[in-house]
Amino acid sequence: MLIGQLARRTGTSERLLRYYERVGLLASRRLANGYRDYDDAAEQRVRQIRALLAAGLPTTLIRQVLPCGLADGSLRPCPGVLDKLRAQLAHLDRRAEELAQARLTLRRAIDATERTV
Repeated sequence: MLIGQLARRTGTSERLLRYYERVGLLASRRLANGYRDYDDAAEQRVRQIRALLAAGLPTTLIRQVLPCGLADGSLRPCPGVLDKLRAQLAHLDRRAEELAQARLTLRRAIDATERTV
């Protein structure tokens, strides 16, 4: 399928699809006219990429995780991948705590300001 069709099927912009290809997450073959041609599995792959991005994974980690993906969206255990996913979860946990602290600080500043008005 051509890039426009893949974009419509997945709700992803053509620009993002080109980016996914540039960073090694997605592959296509080139037709004689230079157009990208994606196989039928590309649709599921794009959906997996989008889900992993939504889970907070960087593209460098997604590139390592994708070969471990199964059709149902789960992952089979690949060497080293589980450790990297755990490390990413720990990073997200730390970031969530930082955001919670920032939110609390902002809430306190708002409350203090409202009391003086």
